[in-house]
Order: sequence, then structure tokens, then C-alpha cells
Amino acid sequence: MDSITLKAAQFVTGFDADRAPEAARHAARIGFVDCIGCMLAGAAEPAVALASVIATPMPGSNDAAPAVDGRSYGAGDAALVNGVAGHVLDFDDVALAGHPSTVLVPAILALGHERHATGAQALAAWLAGYELWAHLSEIEPGHLHDRGFHPTAVMGTLACAAASARLLGLDVGQTRHALAIAASLAAGLVANFGSMTKSLHAGRTAQSGIHAARLASAGYTGSADVFEHRTGFLRAFSPSGAPDLDPAGFRIGEVSLAERFGVNVKRYPTCYATHRALDAMLDLVGEHDLTPEKIAAIHVHTGATQKLMLRNSRPQTGLAAKFSMEFAMAGAVVQRRLGLDELTDGFVQRADVQALLERVEVTASEDKAGGDLPNAPFDLVWVDATDGRVLRHEPVEHARGSWQLPLERAEIRAKFLDCASRKLPQPRAAQLFDTLWALENIGDLREIALI
Repeated sequence: MDSITLKAAQFVTGFDADRAPEAARHAARIGFVDCIGCMLAGAAEPAVALASVIATPMPGSNDAAPAVDGRSYGAGDAALVNGVAGHVLDFDDVALAGHPSTVLVPAILALGHERHATGAQALAAWLAGYELWAHLSEIEPGHLHDRGFHPTAVMGTLACAAASARLLGLDVGQTRHALAIAASLAAGLVANFGSMTKSLHAGRTAQSGIHAARLASAGYTGSADVFEHRTGFLRAFSPSGAPDLDPAGFRIGEVSLAERFGVNVKRYPTCYATHRALDAMLDLVGEHDLTPEKIAAIHVHTGATQKLMLRNSRPQTGLAAKFSMEFAMAGAVVQRRLGLDELTDGFVQRADVQALLERVEVTASEDKAGGDLPNAPFDLVWVDATDGRVLRHEPVEHARGSWQLPLERAEIRAKFLDCASRKLPQPRAAQLFDTLWALENIGDLREIALI
């Protein structure tokens, strides 16, 4: 009998990436480029070194996968370390209400390194994982964030299991078991946003996907109806309580959601819920030459789910500030930009930043735009100037760098070099970008040198 779980497993094993739309394939390329750049930028963060204490290095092993901390590990542990590095700066791409590449890429790189996978196989694994995540999300009308679940950690575990099953060459039955195992490994809470644990979500998700597929390959079993059962994944994690469990409504393989939703490349290393407002604020700063002393108040009207994620109204650390609309607005005015150099404890604690964030008011609407992100239809930003003027920006529907307002290749390259050159010499970083941009031409993932 047809079921959602069976259809998912059949899609993962039978998916032909060569027939995928070019836009979907381009999304995968961008995902690899952007994630690996963020991994290299995050390599020196304390969370990476701390996470590595639960990973076991494998020096001298030809099959050990490299991690950005300079060590080589078994595939699961390499995915753990690289996943933490890729997500710790919160600069990685966004889609499907989460961060697909920051879990998929570490898992694919690690397992693919071990198995001498090609770039074309890596691209196919990314797309298989993305499409599974996207289509499962499509049959749930609610938003996981509203229940306190981090979609990257919950849906990402299934996606990574799918990608890993592809790389391991599992059959339909084994893939079905891998997805069932992954469904019981999925976990991650929004309450941990603004702490090191958010990046641990990414690392453990990538690792769990590999573990689920490997267990299934060895003969470990899970329930054949894990998605649709009354006590299964879709009901247990359902924010609405009413997921569509009719297999006919699960249209995986019929339409490409990677083509529709793609990936949104971040221009700021903060929660994506701040990005539309940041675009508006920086426009106002440039247009009116705004400085803190010219501002009486800053007003932001955003979405309720966005505001829920932005839980830190008075942050004192760089990690906490990533989830603060107040900091985003204040930092953008004080520095006239917001990049990696501003997301430090020292900058966040500056007196001028702290004084200005006290003058930021954030309100929220329950309206939802639809699509793959739990956003309001638009964000509004306006400033009460000390001279009595009210300076308003037009509503912002899409952030710059989004799938709807994409960055050019040169802009993506500039971000990659800014990130990667924090770990690698500039010439090596430039060469790595060119290699990754031609992902399908890579004959063996071992050609990708992270250390």
C-alpha cells in the first residue's frame, strides 16, 4: 500500500539529479559554496573546539574525513565538527524555515570523502535531502518555530539521512529504515538560539543523518510507517495538529521545490529574521546620513514568529546579539554596516550600541506571507529623528541575497573569500571557490581541501 514513508524512500533511491531543473542544481552549488565558506570562517570559534571533545580523531587513516579544526575524523564526527563550524556564525544560507546546507553539506562532504564520491553525486545527495525536507514541510500547515522546534535540527535530520542513504547506495527498504531511524534522532529547541547549542544542532543533525543511514545499511530497522502513523513523526512534530497524511498530497518527485524556494544567501551574520529590516535600516542610514545622536527612536514592525526567534532584546554577547532585532538596528546605525567584525562581545557591549538599542521598539503582526519561511508579508522600519522628522522606508518583502533578489556570482565570491580567507591564504580560498562553483566537475570530493 502506498504511503508517505514509502514514497519518500522511493524518491530518495530513484531520484535522477540530471533531470532536475537547472535552478535547483544551481541552488545546490550555492549551498556548497556558501556553507564551506562559513565553515572556514567559523573554524576558530570556541564552540568548534568545545564540540570536538566528543569527536575522536583518526590520524593516519586514509578514509578519515578532514574537518576545519585541522583534524581528520570518521565521517560522523567530521560532520559534527564541520556542522558546528558552518552554523556557529549564523552566516549560512537559509531556506525551508531553516538552514539546509549547514547540515547537508557537512554530512555529504564527510561521507562522500570516505566513499570517494564525485561532485555530481554530492549535488544529487544535496537535492535528495532538500526535496525530502521541502515536501514534508509542504504537507504541514503550521510552523515548527511556533512549537519551539528548530527546523534545521528536526527536518534536517531526515534530509541528512536521505543524502547519506544516497551516498551509501541503500535500496528502498534500507532507505525506509534509515528515515525511520532518523525520525527518532531528530531534536532541537528554539530556546537555545543565541547560545552555542544552536550550532550543535547543525553538527549533531549532520552526524545523526550519517548514523541513521549506516545503521540501516548494517540491518538496523525502523517502522515502515514512521511518517504517517498516528504516533509517527508528522503528527508528533505537527504545530497545527493537522498534517495532510494522504499520500496523494505528498508530491515528492512531481515538482521541484528546490527550484521554487532555492537558497537565500545571508548578507549579515545574524538571524535571517532581521535581514529585511537591516536592508531597510541601512538604506535609511545612507539616505539620511543617520548617526545615533540624530535618532530619537527606531521602530520595526515584523512577524510574530520572527519576533519569537529574536528572543534577546538586550544582548551582551555576540552570540546573543545574532538573535536581537534591537541590536541589529543599533549596530547598523553605529557602524553603518553589520558584518562578522560587529558580532563580537566587545562591539555588542559598547556604550553607544547599548544606548541606541534601548531606543528600538519592535512590534509584530500575526500575518504570514506563505512560502517556505515563517515571515510576515513584509517588514516595516521607520525612524523618529531628533529634528522632528519621521523617516520611513518602504515595506521590504524580500531581503537582498534572497532567492527572489539573488546575489551575482561576484557577490557570492566576495562573501566566500571574506569567510574562507579567515582560515586559508587568499589564493587558496580563491582556487577553492572556483573548484566548488564547478561542483559537478569534481571527480573525487577529496579534491576539496579544507585544511
